[in-house]
Amino acid sequence: MDLKDLRCEIDAIDKQIVELYEKRMDVASKVADYKISVGKKVFDKQREEEKLKAVKALAHSDFNRTGIEELFSQLMSMSRKLQYQKLSEKGASGNLPFIPKDGIDKNARVCYQGAAGSYSEEAMKKFFGENVNSTSVETFRDAMALLEEGSVDYAVLPIENSTAGIVSEIYDLLAEYEHYIVGEQIIEIKHCLLGVPGAKLEDIKTVYAHPQALMQSAKFLSENGGIQQIGMKNNAFAAKKVAEDKDKSQAAIAGAGAASVYGLEIIKEGVNQADSNSTRFIIVTNQKVFMKDAKKISICLEIPHEAGSLYHIMSHFIYNDLNMTKIESRPIEDRNWEYRFFIDFDGNLGDSAVKNALRGLREEAKTLRILGNY
Repeated sequence: MDLKDLRCEIDAIDKQIVELYEKRMDVASKVADYKISVGKKVFDKQREEEKLKAVKALAHSDFNRTGIEELFSQLMSMSRKLQYQKLSEKGASGNLPFIPKDGIDKNARVCYQGAAGSYSEEAMKKFFGENVNSTSVETFRDAMALLEEGSVDYAVLPIENSTAGIVSEIYDLLAEYEHYIVGEQIIEIKHCLLGVPGAKLEDIKTVYAHPQALMQSAKFLSENGGIQQIGMKNNAFAAKKVAEDKDKSQAAIAGAGAASVYGLEIIKEGVNQADSNSTRFIIVTNQKVFMKDAKKISICLEIPHEAGSLYHIMSHFIYNDLNMTKIESRPIEDRNWEYRFFIDFDGNLGDSAVKNALRGLREEAKTLRILGNY
């Protein structure tokens, strides 16, 4: 038998596989009808584990047993997707506990982390307007606490930078607090070296800045060796310290706005090494609301600590034709080597495809939280 004959034999087998697959999905559809009629959950983990054990026992080698397990895991996953779809078609997708709104109240009370002249303040003013009713706090946790107690309506928090990456503390706080993202603001970051009037680059012995700003300016700092780097909670705090100390040997890395606020001079502009450097800020509230025209959804979930779990979770986006734009992981406290996943994807909570995907995710993940639609 030559290669052509073998390929013809494979083609014939594949045709049978397709026919059997469609028969299996027809039966899965009837299973969905039954589950809908009796109110039974789609995902039956015990049944699937028993099924995998049974079909693996039919194989005649370890290699085939591994392949059979993967194949039938996918078959059962596809069956679940069909059943979730039928639930939606029958109007069983349910209403998500979020209230749609036409827009954000720009006259609300807002807090930001840092001080006057910070990038957070700049992001807040770009989103809410120059006359925003605002207050500043020292830490990100302080901002979340003010929201929780109702002292402010919104908080503006940096969540990622195009050069330095994510602000991991924000992700952890989003998992800890029952707050929701309702907007975002991206601003360009242009770090400047700021000193007291009359200070020159050669005078500088110590630089103060937020650790991310120091990281983003690493090339400039390395080219001017011998400068001590000291981290601060916020770049504006660094500028404030330099202004108060009135020491020519000290400098701060911050935005140009901080220079005018604290009476400092710009010793050098653009000390961050990347020409294109932006920070994405999120607008967070303690209300379970979303904007009617929202186009992005953020979720947080935990999955079973077993092979294939993440793949099966990702498949819900594929089957519902949803574009996943970001995924991040953070370690779960007191559970070694287990992680919580943060996912962004395109969509609106009113979309049927989104509801369908979230139903599947909620059934198959250990925990799921919708962090916001904005």
